[in-house]
Amino acid sequence: MLILGIDPGSRTTGYGLIDISSGKPVYVGSGCIRIQADDLAQKLAQIYAGLSELIAMHRVGEFAIEKVFMAKNADSALKLGQARGTAIVCAANHGLAVSEYAARQIKQAVTGSGSAEKTQIQHMVVAVLGLNASPPADAADALAIALTHAYARQGRVPSQPYSRRRTGRGKAQRWRDFRPE
Repeated sequence: MLILGIDPGSRTTGYGLIDISSGKPVYVGSGCIRIQADDLAQKLAQIYAGLSELIAMHRVGEFAIEKVFMAKNADSALKLGQARGTAIVCAANHGLAVSEYAARQIKQAVTGSGSAEKTQIQHMVVAVLGLNASPPADAADALAIALTHAYARQGRVPSQPYSRRRTGRGKAQRWRDFRPE
């Protein structure tokens, strides 16, 4: 079975394909969809077309994507969300279930540390998949997302990423625990 991992972006969308039929992840391919358009609608159309072609060409069985995270810039976060939404709709239109993973979960699953740097992710992707060279950062991230999904299928990824953030005693831990004063 082929897993397609996606690292969405409005300028560059990374993709990574791995085969898990043998029980061990095997590299199939990776790369980047480089967006050439200036108009937002055309950018999203290029993402959709590129992913649609990949899904059809490789007969993808499962689809994994990074969850949205808070960016420093609101405009960047909105563009990322639109690129992500386009990728999700493309997968859904091809009949694929969509699995989402937080950045911290991906880093934890692939490197063992939820605060790993991009270079550490690239290094582990190369090591785990036995690659001769490191793929571009966006493609390596997409491969890491696909690997995380493969590990999650084996029950090796926690549902909640490890967090070093402390919460105060007696304070609300979840939205359901919130009680106005």
